[in-house]
Parts: sequence; structure tokens; C-alpha cells
Amino acid sequence: MSVQITAGDVKKLRDTTGAGMMDCKKALVEAAGDLEKAVEILRKKGQKLSEKRADREAKEGVVIAQVAGDNSKGIVVRLSSETDFVAKNEDFINLTKKIADIALEKFPASKDELLAADFGGITIGEKVIEQTGVIGEKIELTAYERLEAPMVAQYIHMGNKAGVIVGLNKASDAFVTPARDVAMQVAAMKPIAVNQDGISQEVIDKEIEIGKEIARKAGKPEEMLERIATGKLNKFFKENTLLNQAFVKDSKQTVETFLKGVDPELTVVDFKHVKLG
Repeated sequence: MSVQITAGDVKKLRDTTGAGMMDCKKALVEAAGDLEKAVEILRKKGQKLSEKRADREAKEGVVIAQVAGDNSKGIVVRLSSETDFVAKNEDFINLTKKIADIALEKFPASKDELLAADFGGITIGEKVIEQTGVIGEKIELTAYERLEAPMVAQYIHMGNKAGVIVGLNKASDAFVTPARDVAMQVAAMKPIAVNQDGISQEVIDKEIEIGKEIARKAGKPEEMLERIATGKLNKFFKENTLLNQAFVKDSKQTVETFLKGVDPELTVVDFKHVKLG
């Protein structure tokens, strides 16, 4: 005897999983009308599809940056998809926002801890696998960053293509706009560290060798190579460290001098930048 599947049953399953109407109806038929079994069927479908598409590249997606109401902490998450079509879908964007909400509330120490966090009775990791089955392409939580500081500001760039959080050493309502300006600077100019102290010796050594090789190929005397390479290294620091970069809103001053103009003691303690790709 076949079980009668009502439109209400289908809607309930669709609201629970986000799956399409036909997928929900098929799952309910297979589960003989049992909602919990139908949910499990859809999740298993997602698991199978996730395994099948494991070698696919997920370079599109959505990046969300969020800051706590008291500006004391912030997070950035990136939920990746295979196509831009999926990334622009409202349900996909809302899913990323929900994951970001949980990340900000729970403030886990790592991406693995975030994936293990509760999402309506299942883990975030399980929800992502479920949505792989619902959407039909590889979905991954590919990045999670967090930051605590006296004051944290966020910036989301160009339709959720990148997200930045910046931490300042002091807090004040007067610092909100300057902090966001600096977060925008990070998104636009892509620094790799706050200042040169944050750049590894390995990177410095590599830049010196590159500088020497360029000078050598240009025919410069061997005894001048070190001095030329040091000059190029200073230029590298200026272009790639946040506080030393020319401020995007006023290139006549650096980010450091811009912040000191707001408050003589104001500076950046850290930043996190997550982008697609």
C-alpha cells in the first residue's frame, strides 16, 4: 500500500533541507512518508555527491565578515562553490551568513571546530555536505579567520568576493570610520603583514636574492648588489606592509600617519583578509 505524500509534507522537508520540490517528494516516497528518514536520504545523497566531486575545484563562493556588537571581536568565513551561479543564489548567501552568525557567537579557535559546531541539530560540516546534494555541486567551508582586539572593524568587498577584519589597539566611537577605512585598504591593496616585523625571514631572504639577481642581470657590479637589494627590500616593505602603504584615500600619507592623525597612539594590531580563489 503506497503512502500518500501531501504538499505539506514536501514543504516541511523543503524548509528543513532546502532541497528542490521533486527531490523532496522522491525522498519522502522512498522513506514511506517518514520525514526523518527522508532527511537522512537527502543527506546520504549529499555525501555521495560530495565524494564524487571531491576532485572538483571550488573557486567561487561567498565571503562574509562580521563583528560583534561591542566591536571587540570579528570573524571571516568563506563558503566555496564550483560556479558563480550558485554563489549568487540567495539561499547560498543566507547559508553563509548563518554559518558566520554561529562563528561569531561560538568564536571557535579553528575551522575544524567551526565545522563541528551545531547547526539546527546537525554539525555545520554535515550541513555543508547536505547542501552539496541539494545544490548538485561541490560546496566547501574553505576559510575561517577570527580576531580579538580593543576594536575590530569589518569590510566586505564587491558582492561578497572578499572580507576583511582589522583590529586596532584602542577603542572609541571616533575610530569606527577610520578602522573601516583601513579594512577597505586591506581589501584594495592586499598587504601581507601589519609591518615588516610580521614578514618571515624566509620571505625577506627570498626578496634580497631576487633583488640581487635583477641587479646582476642589469650588469651592476657585484659589490653593489647587497646595497641595491636592500633598497628594493625597503620598497617591498612599503608596498606590502599595511602601516607602510600609501593610504588609498590620501596617497600623500601612509596608513600609519593617517591613524596617528586620528589619535597619536592609534595603530593596527592585526588583520585578516579572506578572498575567493
